[in-house]
Amino acid sequence: MVIKDDRYTYRVTWSEEDQEYVGLCAEFPSLSWLARTPEAALKGIRQVVADTIRDLKKNKEPVPEPIATRGYSGKFMVRVPPEVHRNLAIKAAEAGVSLNRLASSKLSK
Repeated sequence: MVIKDDRYTYRVTWSEEDQEYVGLCAEFPSLSWLARTPEAALKGIRQVVADTIRDLKKNKEPVPEPIATRGYSGKFMVRVPPEVHRNLAIKAAEAGVSLNRLASSKLSK
């Protein structure tokens, strides 16, 4: 089974421990697929995800929504120690930007 309009988030990386490429899916963090080539790792993880979705639907269990189709507000809260907050506020003031702009810039690098 192939997923029609597959919009899940896949990644292929090298596993030094296994000496193979590993295919991963962000929405299904417990799944992986090992293969000798990156292309085979991607193909394998996509098949495992498709099989898992088929089983979830068969058992009337919820299927994770793809990250790409979720809505995001652009806001999230990060707690930091007061000293870090103070240092960032000083850096923002020195740069002539808001603390939010400074943090956003640092996070997007």
